[in-house]
Amino acid sequence: MSNLQQGLIVRSTGSWYEVELSDGTVLPCRMKGKLRLNDLKVTNPVAVGDNVMIELEADSNNGIIKEVIDRRNYVIRQSPRKKHYLHILAANIDQAVLIVTMVTPSLKQGFIDRFLLMTEPYNIPVHIFFNKGDLYTNKDIDNYLSLKDVYEKIGYHCYMVSALEGKGIQTINEVLRGKTTLMSGQSGVGKSSLINLIAPDLELRIGDISDYTGKGQHTTTFAEMFDLGESTKIIDSPGIKSLSYNYLEPLDIAHNFREFFEASSGCKYDNCMHKKEPKCAVKDGVEDGSISPLRYQNYLQILEEIDDQNYWERNV
Repeated sequence: MSNLQQGLIVRSTGSWYEVELSDGTVLPCRMKGKLRLNDLKVTNPVAVGDNVMIELEADSNNGIIKEVIDRRNYVIRQSPRKKHYLHILAANIDQAVLIVTMVTPSLKQGFIDRFLLMTEPYNIPVHIFFNKGDLYTNKDIDNYLSLKDVYEKIGYHCYMVSALEGKGIQTINEVLRGKTTLMSGQSGVGKSSLINLIAPDLELRIGDISDYTGKGQHTTTFAEMFDLGESTKIIDSPGIKSLSYNYLEPLDIAHNFREFFEASSGCKYDNCMHKKEPKCAVKDGVEDGSISPLRYQNYLQILEEIDDQNYWERNV
């Protein structure tokens, strides 16, 4: 008689996973053998948010993950440590909340667009929260409003909040209510501070900005899901310092800038990369202002990085 049970992965610590069963019991589980994700090389074959089948070990209170139930979506990135591997941030989410800030640390050029490349393949809704609004100068506010205009025109909602002053918390709660949300962002943007305002009982550790680098320090080491009640769950993920995309083909980049893909039906060539091709609807959109020049420059930068990486691997 099989002792397989279904559970939900609520915490990942590398080689061990915490799996919540239907009765609320949480068991430490590990994997035996290899589980693969669509034949992609991944550092973590299972992730927080995955529904799995586990087998109870007879001689302990642990379990063995035997199967991953088909995912409805997942958010994946290039592994920061193994460039030829991928890392799953979360699975089976309803939406993502990206937390950034204009200051301390300054928003990296292109970071938002790089994050959206992870969510767009599954058309996962993204809400962008600009934290530390209490520190913004008039110029910072003008820059925020410009970015808000760019992203809201293509369907991503933007909000300015302040964890220090507690401003915008009601908005965050409304966005999160009744959904499973991946919460992510650059290191040091105040993600843990915002989560502590939403759910004070969690008492997440808060880090400081490095005096030497001016960059955030990781305070979340592993991904973890928290149940806030009323069908509201958040997945807290480690802070992101950089995002690269050498696992994607150039056409994947073009297709996942959503307004580029929509405009591309007007391009002369079906496989137009919107660079030097004639009669390109995307370049026309940049010229007439219907497509953001900022987004277009970020797109070209990512393509250049992929081309440079491919050249290096072919010739070295």
